[in-house]
Amino acid sequence: MASSTVESFVAQQLQLLELERDAEVEERRSWQEHSSLRELQSRGVCLLKLQVSSQRTGLYGQRLVTFEPRKFGPAVVLPSNSFTSGDIVGLYDTNENSQLATGVLTRITQKSVTVAFDESHDLQLNLDRENTYRLLKLANDVTYKRLKKALMTLKKYHSGPASSLIDILLGSSTPSPAMEIPPLSFYNTTLDLSQKEAVSFALAQKELAIIHGPPGTGKTTTVVEIILQAVKQGLKVLCCAPSNIAVDNLVERLALCKKRILRLGHPARLLESVQHHSLDAVLARSDNAQIVADIRRDIDQVFGKNKKTQDKREKGNFRSEIKLLRKELKEREEAAIVQSLTAADVVLATNTGASSDGPLKLLPEDYFDVVVVDECAQALEASCWIPLLKAPKCILAGDHRQLPPTTVSHRAALAGLSRSLMERLAEKHGAGVVRMLTVQYRMHQAIMCWASEAMYHGQLTSHPSVAGHLLKDLPGVTDTEETRVPLLLIDTAGCGLLELEEEDSQSKGNPGEVRLVTLHIQALVDAGVQAGDIAVIAPYNLQVDLLRQSLSNKHPELEIKSVDGFQGREKEAVLLTFVRSNRKGEVGFLAEDRRINVAVTRARRHVAVICDSHTVNNHAFLKTLVDYFTEHGEVRTAFEYLDDIVPENYTHEGSQGHSRVPKPKCPSTSIRKPASDQESGQETRAAPRHGRRKPSEKPPGSHVQSQHSSSANGSDRTGGPDRTEHFRATIEEFVASKESQLEFPTSLSSHDRLRVHQLAEEFGLRHDSTGEGKARHITVSRRSPASSGSVAPQPSSPPSPAQAEPEPRAEEPVTVVQAHCPVQLDLKALHLERLQRQQSSQAQTAKGQPGGDSRPQKASQKKKKKEPKDPRLWRKGSCPCPPED
Repeated sequence: MASSTVESFVAQQLQLLELERDAEVEERRSWQEHSSLRELQSRGVCLLKLQVSSQRTGLYGQRLVTFEPRKFGPAVVLPSNSFTSGDIVGLYDTNENSQLATGVLTRITQKSVTVAFDESHDLQLNLDRENTYRLLKLANDVTYKRLKKALMTLKKYHSGPASSLIDILLGSSTPSPAMEIPPLSFYNTTLDLSQKEAVSFALAQKELAIIHGPPGTGKTTTVVEIILQAVKQGLKVLCCAPSNIAVDNLVERLALCKKRILRLGHPARLLESVQHHSLDAVLARSDNAQIVADIRRDIDQVFGKNKKTQDKREKGNFRSEIKLLRKELKEREEAAIVQSLTAADVVLATNTGASSDGPLKLLPEDYFDVVVVDECAQALEASCWIPLLKAPKCILAGDHRQLPPTTVSHRAALAGLSRSLMERLAEKHGAGVVRMLTVQYRMHQAIMCWASEAMYHGQLTSHPSVAGHLLKDLPGVTDTEETRVPLLLIDTAGCGLLELEEEDSQSKGNPGEVRLVTLHIQALVDAGVQAGDIAVIAPYNLQVDLLRQSLSNKHPELEIKSVDGFQGREKEAVLLTFVRSNRKGEVGFLAEDRRINVAVTRARRHVAVICDSHTVNNHAFLKTLVDYFTEHGEVRTAFEYLDDIVPENYTHEGSQGHSRVPKPKCPSTSIRKPASDQESGQETRAAPRHGRRKPSEKPPGSHVQSQHSSSANGSDRTGGPDRTEHFRATIEEFVASKESQLEFPTSLSSHDRLRVHQLAEEFGLRHDSTGEGKARHITVSRRSPASSGSVAPQPSSPPSPAQAEPEPRAEEPVTVVQAHCPVQLDLKALHLERLQRQQSSQAQTAKGQPGGDSRPQKASQKKKKKEPKDPRLWRKGSCPCPPED
């Protein structure tokens, strides 16, 4: 080993960890200094007014204290909180500010929380059952200390089983050539070629192998096969992962193969299905179990006597007796632990759970032959060094194109803390140490292709069993326009569905997108898709809260989470709400490419993206996603949903200026829309269609037919400007004629229909969309003089963007109102008001005279709806787009 290289690496890692630690401490300190206890409890980091319900002795003689809320009734539960097993907590007396002790939370339920205090605290703790206490979540010193200790051990590591591996991992030497191994007889006979190659490669490598598993490629299946083959060769395997759930997933899979496995970690942190394989459970079945239980019982009895007596001499005797009993308990437990560890083929733990201050310290330094680190790309590199120092070979598995390690310090992340060991080694050594799994078994071909091209160099292929599967193929699901498409983009550009920001945080929400999500989910559920098969993913906690308030009561099985909560998961349908919609084009968290990759690739059969294309297209990677959906999927403008997201009892006179055919509650019509839209407050322009069309298909014809003997046929042109001029000439000819109605054919694309809508508005004509799906078409007709109130203008050229929508004045502030439930926005009325102003200007009507169309609305098209209860988020005139069909 080059000591200078190791020292430099360790120094850098320690500095980054220190930055992270300082950021965590500062975050906690800020909460405590600027928040009341009740505010801390509302943040989920504090539990108030707790009483002791029980005390007992746990593993290694720790004092386990269970707290419950002070009881005022039969059904008392803990408030909503963010406490989890393994958290470091401070114990305080309700009536005092001084901290009584620090412990580790081992178990939390809806009604109680259990904390472990080590022996340095429990003899001094005299907890009164009648008193009340509070628990405060603290920064995790244990994890930090273990990471720091591992790095210091690495710095001092001079000889041992991992010496050669350390040189390779730190770049002082290159990996050795692969070993020759005999052909393998695979336990899992269904492995594909890339999986089999990865297994053989991992076993043949002498020091380092990396298994790169993109979404849905069967990474866990491959890792399990590698472990089974290693055990078959007589190797002792230590298997780790950064999270308990990832470790438990491997335990469940290995348990099915009837191998002797041992799961380290407190039982309270483990899944119920793996409890049987936990160290506690194995010890309970050992020969020493009864003796250990008797010693623990003796300790509890002496401890009780110590609390009752007031005599100092007796207290001293009791303490001495407890120490002797604990010494015997420790010896018995350690013997049983060593026996359990050596009997196991595979030992599994979290990265930090494999530390030298745990059970593994009882084994010889060279006991393990290989270390497997699953989900390595999600782990801090420092945490990986804890198990890596225990074997001469490591196999890393994960996907460094998905979520990186979680960090608090932005500065530390930028300096390299968020770069995983797997990412670093894959970039350094490339194909020499990496094998990528290339066949995915999750996603429809259309979903996979975007991820493959954007993130995996086009190397992924779909297994035939999933390449064409759609929601409509699920049992009980009907064939609708929602269930027959794998990709759907609902574009809110120009519709005024702006984001909002919570007053006391940087979290953001978008009530308009919440409403669109609600409508689309209802359409899927109405088609027969089970709510439990649907996931909604949002990048911001505020949006998650808004979505849950809107959807959870009606669809309790529906999962609504942030992106981070879904890695490793999958659902039949996934809805992504990108939230960001602002005039500056800021995308925030969405700028993390890997986060978007995770979100999209959770879906099996259907992905719906709800976003403002103008905002998100400011980020190059997001633009590739929008462009891909535009070209290969269904694209709808949010205007398609206006009848469902605006109040239909709006009484402004301008609201009668545009007629639309009544639509179903959950619209099924599809409109393809340009991927890039103009900024809110500017005129939306039509662009050439990029819809999904077979290569052999010709662009739809541009000829139109007029009813009542009026007709106009044109050549088939695809150019945007030329096609617009053709439609303009057709409409001008209709205006000059005596015909009352002009009907355009169903062959027009949605973009062509958009142009017709715009031109009809420009000429002051009535324009209606009728029919559904392929039968959808536009009818243009004259407005009667009695209802119009003015002669329809006939402009010779389209209005400029400046005419269409003037820039907002400085004295018109953006009104932002916080809302925590779906908000219905009066976008339609805003749009119609703009059109009226435009027509009035073009017709040069008298100042103050209404310029909009005042014809009566058909009674059948007016539905009564309750007034919205919540404030809206909008800017006057921020909805410039004409309604699309």
